[in-house]
Amino acid sequence: MATLYILFSNRLNKYYVGACTDLERRLREHNIGHSKFTATGIPWRVVYTETFDDLKSAKRRESYIKRMKSRQYIESLISSAQ
Repeated sequence: MATLYILFSNRLNKYYVGACTDLERRLREHNIGHSKFTATGIPWRVVYTETFDDLKSAKRRESYIKRMKSRQYIESLISSAQ
């Protein structure tokens, strides 16, 4: 099982899109500064997820969302899930 996730940082007012097989571990890594890109936005919180059968499918979806380069698109995904 794999997860596509969108994180949000109040500090930066930014979203981060990623994919992984262990969301708890990955969120913990983001929030301890493991990733240079997300270290400045601590704390991050999960605002959206999608589950997939495999990591390849989750990564494909991650790439699609990132190619959109649209905060509006990300926010529409989040609001449609609520």
